[in-house]
Amino acid sequence: MTVPQSSYIEAFVSGMLHQRAEEATARMEDCDLCPRKCHANRVNEDLGTCKTGWLAKVASYSPHFGEEQPLVGTHGSGTIFFTNCNLGCNFCQNFDISHEGYGVEITNSHLARIMINLQYLGCHNINFVTPSYVIPQILSALIIAVKNGLSIPLVYNTSGYDDPATIKLLDGIVDIFMPDFKFWDPEIARQVCNAYDYPEYARQSIKEMHRQVGDLVIVNGKAVRGLLIRHLVLPDNLAGTREIMKFIADEVSASTYVNVMDQYRPCGEAIDTDNLNRGITRKEFYNALKAASSAGLNRMN
Repeated sequence: MTVPQSSYIEAFVSGMLHQRAEEATARMEDCDLCPRKCHANRVNEDLGTCKTGWLAKVASYSPHFGEEQPLVGTHGSGTIFFTNCNLGCNFCQNFDISHEGYGVEITNSHLARIMINLQYLGCHNINFVTPSYVIPQILSALIIAVKNGLSIPLVYNTSGYDDPATIKLLDGIVDIFMPDFKFWDPEIARQVCNAYDYPEYARQSIKEMHRQVGDLVIVNGKAVRGLLIRHLVLPDNLAGTREIMKFIADEVSASTYVNVMDQYRPCGEAIDTDNLNRGITRKEFYNALKAASSAGLNRMN
């Protein structure tokens, strides 16, 4: 199979990328980019819920080998970890980045240089981690990066707390969407991250992502386009794994590439939270895999 050209190159040539960057940037003045809809004027450095103003803040970037194999390949996924988070789970394993603000502000030109450097190092893709609230900066930086030769696929690596209207700005630009689907029960989402509406936004945004890119396409062992969903198994089935797997199979696609993950451990504030203050058992993970299989999903990491 021929490797397809990254979507954003055509968007750049047609002028659509510039248009989308301008539209996303304009929305920062009364910010409604993510489901929090805090309406902060981030252009004037009102930080809002995401604690991010005019400039994106980056914690780290490097070829990363801890991602799913189709992303990692032989030379790694070019991950860019953005500081802060619009969801803010109390058990986050990157608590210093998502809650404590570890990282530095960078210009869009600097962000573009990071993308180019990661491509130069041989990374198979550019992997934006927690990008939901920095889409304007990403799109603006992408224009600069394309002018300087960027051509590898883009990965939108998100918590799943995205507004479908904002995801539509990425249509024809992002090659690979990699959302989490963390919680099925709104009450659990409220307790863990003060986001009662998380399940509904996750359902709608994931369906929109799949509409744009379809099932994951892998060429020569490397992902080039499509949807990949992550699901972290939580103790006592707090994540609602069975319901999530059924939703994916029935309302997205039974051929969705799903990574059911077993690495939950109590980080951040979770050690003081009932039912989240322990890791999962082998039986809990087995039951999660069984739920995915029973739902009819046929592509699991």
